[in-house]
Amino acid sequence: MLVAIDDAADHNMSVWEWGRGERGCKLLESKCSSDPVLSAEFSPVDRNTIITCGKNHITFWLYENGMLAKRMGVFETREKPKYVTAIAFLNTGDVLSGDSNGNLLIWYRGGNTVAHSVRGAHEGPVFSILVQNNGNIITAGKDGKIFEWDPNLNRTGNSIKVAEKFGAPRVVTNGKGSRLIVGTTKNCILAGSFSLPLQSVMQGHCDEVWALSCHPSQQQFLTAGHDKTCILWDSMSHTQVWSTTFTCCGVQESVQCGCFSPCGSVVVVGGVSGYWAAMDAQTRELRKESRDGTDPIQVVKFSPDGQYLAVGSRDGSITIHQVMDDLRRFARLGKCQGHASAVVHLDWSSDSQYLQSNSSDYDLLFWNAPICRQIVQSSQLRDVEWATRTCPVSFHSLGTWLDDGVDVLSSCQASKSDIIVAGDILGNITLLSSPACHQKATGVHHQAHGSLVTNVEFLPEDTRLISCGSRDAAIMQWQLIVKH
Repeated sequence: MLVAIDDAADHNMSVWEWGRGERGCKLLESKCSSDPVLSAEFSPVDRNTIITCGKNHITFWLYENGMLAKRMGVFETREKPKYVTAIAFLNTGDVLSGDSNGNLLIWYRGGNTVAHSVRGAHEGPVFSILVQNNGNIITAGKDGKIFEWDPNLNRTGNSIKVAEKFGAPRVVTNGKGSRLIVGTTKNCILAGSFSLPLQSVMQGHCDEVWALSCHPSQQQFLTAGHDKTCILWDSMSHTQVWSTTFTCCGVQESVQCGCFSPCGSVVVVGGVSGYWAAMDAQTRELRKESRDGTDPIQVVKFSPDGQYLAVGSRDGSITIHQVMDDLRRFARLGKCQGHASAVVHLDWSSDSQYLQSNSSDYDLLFWNAPICRQIVQSSQLRDVEWATRTCPVSFHSLGTWLDDGVDVLSSCQASKSDIIVAGDILGNITLLSSPACHQKATGVHHQAHGSLVTNVEFLPEDTRLISCGSRDAAIMQWQLIVKH
């Protein structure tokens, strides 16, 4: 059976027989708590017992004859914590809980009262509890520490202090042999043991990811986000090439956008306070630091010939910089002004003379980039070839906007095939044939992210696609399979 808690106001709990039929069978549903619920688990010993915990509660449920009987945990004379943050089952069937006060409590099997407690097991909330086969217990907390305890909750003397740069240990599970696998609050996965130091296996972003740019010729891509971190990834090995904190003009800044130069030797990153910087894509040496106003930089993009850099801002302007001296000098030519809201997407023409731009209020404008002048008659550009097609609001991509009113937030076109990809605000990715000029265009839909799809882009050769999410801080790599 499977137990699930939803995020509605009553945090309803449902019990499922997940193996019945194609989509499982819901056995019952019941209101769980008006307060947030953090965890729900079946007892491995008493199969009809469910424990839930969260804000101001730990609850003991008995599932019998299609009904749920509920008993609240009684703390008696002990201080009731604001949150019960973690639960686990001991080999005896007793329940072990950890709370926001850093305490550990053992609850009698089959009951709702405390049998034993350890005050101040951690300095701050207990995040994770792992019970080993030998009965020993491992706990992890917000204090960055991992402790081992014997079955009687006495410390064995084994402990680990997780380095601050990795964040606090949020979940601990068993690896091979005596190894532990640790997931942290900064989206890292660490591996090690009490005798071997923890090593980073994977480190991702720990806040919204907005910037994405694929290397023009190598199987690498850059991501950056609101955690102020820029990461260059190798798509073949799924590992980091390098990672750095975005610092511009002495200010550490959340990142909103980024792009590679056409040759791939330089990356430009734009921040949320108007700062942007150009740096060497291999050595990370800063080549240029600048600030175009105080509003967030929403989009940056080099012209195909590498002679210009366009910087789109939330204030509605696009600043054009001339690039000189082998991408080491940038001179501001002027501003393209005409949008009434944030500039969010830019595309250069293949001859590096024209720009098309989208704003957050769904405007599509065209520009003669070198002289920063708007082209009002769009028909003048009907035969222009565009180097990229990332503007979701364009004649070429009308079909990505479905009739259900769901906004398209990001899009791109494969360079070597007639495929356009769109990411929407519900986390979906849609593939369509290009051009998608009709609103009734049909495509293939995939549920991708748990939140906004902030960016999509093809890697060289168009065999794989990278997508980024906002609140889920996820980066996904997709293989493109074309069926003839």
